[in-house]
Amino acid sequence: MDDLLVCHLGHVEYRAATELQESLRERRRRDEIGDVLLLLEHAPVYTRGRRTQEGELPMGADWYATQGIDIVDTPRGGRATYHGPGQLVGYAIMRTVDVVEHVRAMERAITTALAEHGIEAHARVDDGPDFTGVWVGERKIASIGVHLSHGITAHGFAVNVDNDLQPFEWIVPCGLQAQMTSITRELRTAPHLPCFRKRMAHAFTREHGRRQRLVALPRLLRAPAAV
Repeated sequence: MDDLLVCHLGHVEYRAATELQESLRERRRRDEIGDVLLLLEHAPVYTRGRRTQEGELPMGADWYATQGIDIVDTPRGGRATYHGPGQLVGYAIMRTVDVVEHVRAMERAITTALAEHGIEAHARVDDGPDFTGVWVGERKIASIGVHLSHGITAHGFAVNVDNDLQPFEWIVPCGLQAQMTSITRELRTAPHLPCFRKRMAHAFTREHGRRQRLVALPRLLRAPAAV
């Protein structure tokens, strides 16, 4: 059974996380490291994916700046979304020959982790690309957007755990007039994010038939023999 390298990063600025992913993706392309899952949180930021359309951030950059929210264009798939503290973000740097199945595997892993946390959730695979992600009834709890280059993925998923949902109401999230939800809202109690992070790492690893191997970031960035 192959290892999946899992790295807990804590809080990371969005642009810095993007640069880190590209560095690790190049190392993965050269087979200097194996497949990696980065787990982290971001400061408040709106990200615009490749399919973002006009009007999805209707208030304008200046207004969002007054709310303390940055705006960043990103090469991932999908449309506009929000990241902030209390939301678990997972970036998968992995080889794949089927990016659609890669996304479906993320949906399944998230659904499994939520079920273990007491929430019945589902994917909406038949409703089109705008509905990619994980839902609780008609409420969206997790978003997914990936980028593939030279057969290696980057970016990944974001699960609303205990984050402020108000910023979603100031945009058109994922191009939909969808209500966003979180683990806190569904369970009516504040969850322990590190606990869900652990569940998510195990579910993601199992979904890919791997053995989890926790690794610190400096080891991922060392010479090939170090990992």
